Amino acid sequence: MVSAEAARNVVGIIVWSCDFLYLLDGLTFIGQNIGCSPTFYRICKNKDVEEFQPYPYAATVLNCLFWILYGLPIVKPDSTLVVTINSVGLVFELIYLSIFCVFDTQNKGRKKVFLVLFGEVIFMAAIVATTFLAFHTHARRTLFVGVFCDIFNIMMYASPLTIVKKVVTTKSVEFMPLSLSLANFLNGCVWTAYALIRFDIFMLVSNGIGAFFGFLQLVLYAFYYKSTPKRGSQDVKPSEIQLSASDAASRA
Repeated sequence: MVSAEAARNVVGIIVWSCDFLYLLDGLTFIGQNIGCSPTFYRICKNKDVEEFQPYPYAATVLNCLFWILYGLPIVKPDSTLVVTINSVGLVFELIYLSIFCVFDTQNKGRKKVFLVLFGEVIFMAAIVATTFLAFHTHARRTLFVGVFCDIFNIMMYASPLTIVKKVVTTKSVEFMPLSLSLANFLNGCVWTAYALIRFDIFMLVSNGIGAFFGFLQLVLYAFYYKSTPKRGSQDVKPSEIQLSASDAASRA
């Protein structure tokens, strides 16, 4: 008979695999070959960030940091996979932001990125200090950090839905990549299963909601797919493409 711990580890490995594939979504040298987001390929090709925005990736950095804190043994024991996955996700998010800063030739957003990251570091330091100085049991630390994790995780899952208005107005899913929507849905489902094996209310709530948001995106994609103009049939303006939320490795 398979133990709950063994089942949880198997699901965790599946999560890691899904998240790793999701992380590749933004990489320029892989994205061009596997049909992932063209964002960073476009930035590198044009050597300019144009009107792309780095904020979703900066926000995901904070999300990764919170889940790394949540998975530490002194906060939530037996959560090694949570720390591992989000550590990898954090590295990828920083790579994304580095690419943005390198090709921000007009210095339109570079200073803002540094200020946002600096603010996140200060905020995270305050949370860490509060966690270890004000709370002295695993249960209380988990509760305190878990609430913040859920807030930022739900925001990250919901961020692709900001494109819904454009999809409905233009009757086109050109700017809502299927890979992103599918990764959202699968990531939410697998993390929900992971949370259920050894019940974790914080992982369950945010990822259950995330799976629902991913399902809504897939329904929307299926509904408007046929009405989407074929690539090359219309001009694409830089302002019409935004950086997607990122990287499932940042999820937990």
